[in-house]
Amino acid sequence: MFQKSSGDGYSPVLPGIELKTLVHGDKTLMTEFILEKGRQLPRHSHPHEQTGYLVKGHMRLVVGSEIFEVMPGDSWCIPGDVEHCAEVVEDSVAIEVFSPVREDYLTK
Repeated sequence: MFQKSSGDGYSPVLPGIELKTLVHGDKTLMTEFILEKGRQLPRHSHPHEQTGYLVKGHMRLVVGSEIFEVMPGDSWCIPGDVEHCAEVVEDSVAIEVFSPVREDYLTK
């Protein structure tokens, strides 16, 4: 699968947090998140392994009981079923890959 860059296709996940599914295959799905300064991603977990890369901004990421100050160029991997949350310190853009594919993030 190949996807050309486009400003279309973003959908709100929570107030101030938008998601766009970029591309997916049989086993992975890649997304782009646009996150507004001051927003919170509440503590949650899911069965998907989640790897990410911060393109721009600054976030505080909590994985289990560990806290990480995430800056541009930093990356992470969150195992499936591990609770995590995030605080958006500055307007941010993050790329994340989920495995297996998150069916709820597939474009209709």
